[in-house]
Amino acid sequence: MSDGYEIASIDEIEIPGLANTARSASIRRHFGIESFGVNAWAADAGDDVIGEHDEVTGGAAEHEELYVVLSGKATFTVDGQTVDGPEGTIVFVRDPTVKRKAVADEPGTRILAVGAKRGEAFIPSPWERSAPAFPFFASKEYDKAIEVLEAAHAEFPDDATVLYNLACAESMSGRTGEALEHLRQSAAGGERFRELARTDTDFDPIRDEPDFAEIVG
Repeated sequence: MSDGYEIASIDEIEIPGLANTARSASIRRHFGIESFGVNAWAADAGDDVIGEHDEVTGGAAEHEELYVVLSGKATFTVDGQTVDGPEGTIVFVRDPTVKRKAVADEPGTRILAVGAKRGEAFIPSPWERSAPAFPFFASKEYDKAIEVLEAAHAEFPDDATVLYNLACAESMSGRTGEALEHLRQSAAGGERFRELARTDTDFDPIRDEPDFAEIVG
């Protein structure tokens, strides 16, 4: 490391994933990059390595996104079209409204994702505001996840993604009232969070609460 450059391995900064979920390496946060977003995602065969999303729903940052298959093989679905993605494939999604996802076809499939909004100074995505808490979900240290997410919520009080993840952690730690309130606020900020909550196992501890049924519809 020097003042002019820095070197790291993706393996060094990769965050453990939950069962059947992609592992992530927050490259932007590790290096303190401020001009564009860049992360790496890894998954085993059959799992989503890039979850289905667009860049406009739920307060997303309207990024253009470029994906590079670093290792393994993936099947991309972009705007309803299936794209074969062996190692070395580059997929560029110019339109933020287009839905995209990628499923790993081989063990250890890894994809680099780079994004930013055209013509504007870079703003980190809502996902990154929650990302530091994800290792604590993997290790089931939910109180530590809550601590991280409460700090993010204080800084970004209207971020529906932070509110949703905070509700997940509170549910798993037995904080029923707080979980329901934060889930209610999250659902008010985006219909997709209401839909996610219907099947998210993090809410199993509060699923039988009358208020939960009212929130998710």
